[in-house]
Amino acid sequence: MAAPLIEMRDIEKHFGSVIALGGVSLTVNAGEVHCLLGDNGAGKSTFIKTMSGVHKPNAGEMYMEGEKVVFDSARDAIDRGIATVYQDLAMIPLMSVTRNFFMGREPTKKIGPFRFIDFEEAHRITKEEMMKIGIDVRDPDQAVGTLSGGERQTVAIARAVHSGAKLLILDEPTSALGVRQTAMVLKYVNMVRERGLGVVFITHNVRHAMAVGDRFTVLNRGQTLGTAVRGEIEQDDLQNMMAGGQDLQDLSDETGDAE
Repeated sequence: MAAPLIEMRDIEKHFGSVIALGGVSLTVNAGEVHCLLGDNGAGKSTFIKTMSGVHKPNAGEMYMEGEKVVFDSARDAIDRGIATVYQDLAMIPLMSVTRNFFMGREPTKKIGPFRFIDFEEAHRITKEEMMKIGIDVRDPDQAVGTLSGGERQTVAIARAVHSGAKLLILDEPTSALGVRQTAMVLKYVNMVRERGLGVVFITHNVRHAMAVGDRFTVLNRGQTLGTAVRGEIEQDDLQNMMAGGQDLQDLSDETGDAE
């Protein structure tokens, strides 16, 4: 059996006296969507920033495809094939879809001693990559700010896939989207999985997680409450675990006793 695409073992992260992560473990296999759930303050953002090289853990180990890795920067993680799409998408609304798609990696052509951006080739690649996910960008030169929220999300994801990512980290990609745009993004997450990439899908929406997830890990106050596999847990049980689990049950019992 192939080694996991990425494995995080007992990761700890401290900020002074604050323990943001208290020994969190998670594995992601190629062709798998692993959903990371938790309420605000659960430690999701700290965990993915540690996975993507933004933070260095105080303890714990990371492995990629069976090889132990230590990231000194986000660039180290990117070079190993980890791409992160944050909520703000890191896009410039007034720049074209093509320029946002390549972000400094545009194809070039040489004319005499000079090199120039090959816009014809860049537009062609952008249109082709977006068509693969069902989005017809009629004019790749249009400002990316004219696209819908769901379309901008898919541009950001397609950009990461095209750049050669092996592991895609999606930070709350559906949090600010409507129903139709959410469906567009979830459909593309499925397509990314089918292409053999590993996906870490961060969300606090259990329905969205259940729509695409193969495994589900719940964080609470920097601790892992548990990991479940699709087909072995119901949506209500996952929601209950994320919302407080036993704490909610104890509150319900106290309410019942009071009545």
